Amino acid sequence: MKMARADWSDEKLFFRLLNNKSDRTYWDNIRILRKRPTKDVFDRAIELTHSNNKNAKEIGIDILAQLGGLPRPFYRASITRYFELLETEEDPEIVYFLLSAIGHNNDNLSQIQIEQLCSFADTDNKLVKRGLVDSLLRVDNPKAIDTLIKLSSDKVTNVRDWATFGLGNQTDRNNRKIREALWARVNDKDQDTRYEAIFGLARRKDMRVKEIIRRELLGGEYGEFLFEAIIEIAGKEFVPILKNHLSESEGDRTINPSWLESLKNCIDELNQVPIP
Repeated sequence: MKMARADWSDEKLFFRLLNNKSDRTYWDNIRILRKRPTKDVFDRAIELTHSNNKNAKEIGIDILAQLGGLPRPFYRASITRYFELLETEEDPEIVYFLLSAIGHNNDNLSQIQIEQLCSFADTDNKLVKRGLVDSLLRVDNPKAIDTLIKLSSDKVTNVRDWATFGLGNQTDRNNRKIREALWARVNDKDQDTRYEAIFGLARRKDMRVKEIIRRELLGGEYGEFLFEAIIEIAGKEFVPILKNHLSESEGDRTINPSWLESLKNCIDELNQVPIP
């Protein structure tokens, strides 16, 4: 009888990770080891981060990133090792893995560590910039926020998108610089980035964004995320437009059912908003 992967020994999981030719089961094995926050698994993962083999180093970083629940049982030692590696690592992919891993463990970063992360903001490598955004999400620190503001205007779409998400959705700060950065993205050619900015402004009750929302509604196809912004700003005046779109969309089999359901929910939510 074949043994389930979850019952494999630590040794077998590490062996498969280090020797498999295919990446097909990589994350299955990583996830199982992450659920075993023992000293042995931790020590082996740390050992792998010292390897000169890129694959082995990545495995160690990925295991440590979410080893155990919150709070991480080996948090301090893991985060210390990550920042040690950042000081000397030259491979952009490994730097990306490190920055993304720090993003899962960034609740208690020191000012020095935040400064070290933000020093990557001037890189030309789009993968490193993407990892940098991950590392700074939810970090309530002026330097981190300023770096996200800078990255929110990056030429790389997914860097710009996620940095805008960080500003609009992942911080409760509300100041002129953040709002200006969000306004700079409401005309972005990328819809996801544009909607992150719109939602961020709606969260901050910047009523000027209603005109942008109206433009999106009248402009044709729009995504589900726009409904969240409308609800956030209690845009009851948009109900007639939304109802008209619902009437036009019902019965159209080319319409995504999830989008249609979100449209109905948005109308229901707005109908509960008191008339001013």
